[in-house]
Amino acid sequence: MRTLAAEKITEVVADLCIRACYDLCGDVYDTLKKCRACEKSAIGVDILDQITKNADIAAENRVPICQDCGLAVVFAEIGQDLHILGNFEEAVNEGVKRGYEEGYLRKSTCTPLTRKNFGNNLPAILHVRLVPGENLRLTVAPKGGGSENMSALKMFPPAAGREGIIDFVVDTVRKAGPNPCPPVVVGVGIGGNFEKAPLLAKEALLAAMDEHHSDPVYADMEKEIFVKVNRLGIGPGGLGGSTTALSVHIKDAPCHIASLPCAVNLNCHAARHQTRVI
Repeated sequence: MRTLAAEKITEVVADLCIRACYDLCGDVYDTLKKCRACEKSAIGVDILDQITKNADIAAENRVPICQDCGLAVVFAEIGQDLHILGNFEEAVNEGVKRGYEEGYLRKSTCTPLTRKNFGNNLPAILHVRLVPGENLRLTVAPKGGGSENMSALKMFPPAAGREGIIDFVVDTVRKAGPNPCPPVVVGVGIGGNFEKAPLLAKEALLAAMDEHHSDPVYADMEKEIFVKVNRLGIGPGGLGGSTTALSVHIKDAPCHIASLPCAVNLNCHAARHQTRVI
């Protein structure tokens, strides 16, 4: 049995919050560069150049990539042979609070109706899984309001099938237009139930840009959705072009025989997330 002090968790979460908001993931940066070489719109090329230049400035000057530093979404995989000395959830929230303060990150959590800002970006949106081993894997994925507001969930009848899902995903991106700050990363959750499908979609956003589903059925769907989304012409910044999506990722889970849930979660071009294993 390995032990881990809660204070260490706080330190790691604080650092991940800052790095996720300051440093664009390398695979996202490389994909933006590749898309720039293929972009057919002159305005689209200019916007992609601005996006990568913005990422360079943020990394060099240690400032946020975007003013919207998002709600702090934290995924934790806790080894069943790990004993945490202290309160795990409190440690995570203290890390978010510390990271958003020390990193001068915008704090966005507020009450739903009165809109009173809490001033600390708490509580974190925390997802916990118990896994084999004695390590703790933490992923912080700040999620901005513009892209999150474009999410969609549909409880299909099973007869909707493959084509129904593809049409729904493409139409969701079409309706989103410029709002999620394209080019976007498209996360798709298929299966599970009403609450599981959106979580699958959000988890799908953590995949590497060049990662494809291991099942060829879903991998082919990812490719078809990618092509159809980029034919929409929304383009970088929503001002037209051939680069509307950087990548499409699907996660699936078994579902009830009478239902076919599907959720879509979009990430802006920043696609922020950082992971560390402790």
